[in-house]
Amino acid sequence: MTGGRGAVESPGRSAVPRPGGLPVATYSIVARDPETGQMGVAVQSYYFAVGSVSPHAEAAVGAVTIQSFAKPSYGTQGLRLIREGASAREALDALRHGDAHAEYRQSAMVDTRGRVAACTGDRCVPEAGHHVGEGYACLGNMLMEPGIWEEMGMAFEASKGDFVDRLLESLGSAQAAGGDLRGRRSAAVIVVDAVASGDPGLDVLFDLRVEDHDEPLRELERLITLKKAFHRNSRGNHYLREGDLRAALRDFSMAVSMAPAHEELVFWQALAMAVAGYRNEAEPLFRELFDGAENWRLLARRVAQSRYLPAQSQQALIEILRALD
Repeated sequence: MTGGRGAVESPGRSAVPRPGGLPVATYSIVARDPETGQMGVAVQSYYFAVGSVSPHAEAAVGAVTIQSFAKPSYGTQGLRLIREGASAREALDALRHGDAHAEYRQSAMVDTRGRVAACTGDRCVPEAGHHVGEGYACLGNMLMEPGIWEEMGMAFEASKGDFVDRLLESLGSAQAAGGDLRGRRSAAVIVVDAVASGDPGLDVLFDLRVEDHDEPLRELERLITLKKAFHRNSRGNHYLREGDLRAALRDFSMAVSMAPAHEELVFWQALAMAVAGYRNEAEPLFRELFDGAENWRLLARRVAQSRYLPAQSQQALIEILRALD
């Protein structure tokens, strides 16, 4: 049967125009830190791998979140428009103006000046809404209770500490208030620097995802702690190669204090102790690593044989490894 009242549609077709995009029901925050100029997005959802869809950010440009029949081009094109000189509001309005299904979308943007824009389309599934504050916006759809987005804003404003931690405080308040009515399965955070060096390793401070987990926010918090530890570890390696052993020891020790069970971090701390002359402290750390997995001994030997370390440090490592054979 074709045409007329009560016509049967063929599979894959609908009489109602489809909004396109991905049906991402979630809650998120997009913000700029006034102290550092860092910008970021944090998001949690029941939707699988929400971090591959919703959050977008670029150093020295802005940050964007898109959800509820999410059209990822809001992220890529929104950042392009801001990069070309548009404000967050101008960018979001331009995208919505060219979108025949804008009322199905929910999005927010922030630019380098802290200007914020947010929208919640009339066809987003309740409870849906957003709250805009100074330099941030919180939004959610398909949530258990109305007003959760306002609680997210209050939690963000009241939080202290690192910017990335404050973003997660906002998500935690949403979760405590009921969050996504289906539950939670994935989460993500992106934080970028205020200035762009052209090196993603420097410009992107955090880009972490939990794709499918019973406690995605708790897992994301663990990953953030690890990322902070590895930031310190990377700095320690820089100082180690430059021969600044005091600075290297400081950063390696701080890294291990953040994640004491992570063998990679313990390895570099032990290595720095060995070449800095703290043999008595380094040997038990190496022994525990080597007893656990022989590959750590192999790695230590290869580092000692390479040109990774200054000559004097290289020789000190070779001597302690001989003593441990």
